[in-house]
Amino acid sequence: MKPVVVLDTNVLVSALSSKLGASHRLFQLVGTDKFTTALSVPLVLEYESVIKRRKKLHKLTAKQVADIIDYLCSASIKQKVFYLWRPFLPDPKDDMILELAIAAACNYIITFNKRDFSGVDHFNIKIATPGEFLKIIGEIK
Repeated sequence: MKPVVVLDTNVLVSALSSKLGASHRLFQLVGTDKFTTALSVPLVLEYESVIKRRKKLHKLTAKQVADIIDYLCSASIKQKVFYLWRPFLPDPKDDMILELAIAAACNYIITFNKRDFSGVDHFNIKIATPGEFLKIIGEIK
């Protein structure tokens, strides 16, 4: 069974910033048989907001931003979050990701800020960086 994951916003930003890193490779694998991504409406809105704020950095057009968001939505599990675990983590935006991960029964939260998710193992969710996760799924050695 393929793992279900939530991608932290910093992973998406990194994936769009450089074609060289593990984040970009991970983003290329969204929608494949390697793993399934989970999304909620609040996370999609955050992705869109962050990408639009930084689109000059990424040199993306409005259409490209819309296409990225549409692709993520089409390739992911759409999960409603009915129960809020707040405050569990110091940052409310991280709580939003944790709540999605719990509701969607995710195996992993993929992030560069592992310390920000300290204690989520209580919910049987693992934290991994993009590089670590690529190793877990056998994409890099």
